[in-house]
Amino acid sequence: MKNEWKHMFKLDPAKEISDEQLERVCESGTDAIIVGGTDDVTLDNVLDLLSSIRRYTVPCILEVSNMEMITPGFDHYFIPMVLNSTEKKWMMDIQHEAIKQYKDIMDWNEIFVEGYCILNESAKAFTTTNCTLPNEMDVEAYAYMVENVFHLPIFYMEYSGTYGDPQLVEKVKGQLEETLLFYGGGIESVEQAKEMKQHADVIIVGNSLYTNFEEAIRTVDAVK
Repeated sequence: MKNEWKHMFKLDPAKEISDEQLERVCESGTDAIIVGGTDDVTLDNVLDLLSSIRRYTVPCILEVSNMEMITPGFDHYFIPMVLNSTEKKWMMDIQHEAIKQYKDIMDWNEIFVEGYCILNESAKAFTTTNCTLPNEMDVEAYAYMVENVFHLPIFYMEYSGTYGDPQLVEKVKGQLEETLLFYGGGIESVEQAKEMKQHADVIIVGNSLYTNFEEAIRTVDAVK
């Protein structure tokens, strides 16, 4: 993963995208494509999407949400640790189980652990991982912990379909010196992309690829 990356698209293996649209996504100039989702993500649909993306040169990342979807062939692997989950399962236990199974073949030059904070109560990921909604001080403290306690490379503010609070993103950025700040959620326009990129190191655009494709594509040039 390169520190100069600014923009990523996230594609959900369980959602439909045409071959023409996929070509435009891969040739858009985005820095990388993340493959990931919460519902109905299987090894088969991950492999189908991977094989389609591999026709292009754009880096491809698997964000692991369940162990069944893990497969070789990606450039990088993002491993979420859900900080505001009430269950240790989503912070440590699943990761522990994966390492027991796969540590002999894991290449830590390709793997990046994300400190994940889910900030939309109505998001499927929020309920699936039994999260509680943090206040601003909580979020800032999570970011501080990600850098200074856990020494993780990424802090991910995930609003999952809802546009977040740019002022909070700015405050969180103030807690980080080495850890990269990723922002994802509700970016549906060039203006929103520019606003969040003022503070986040990387913005992730996902849902709008399926709801407002042309505007989603324009977010790439907006932040470059």
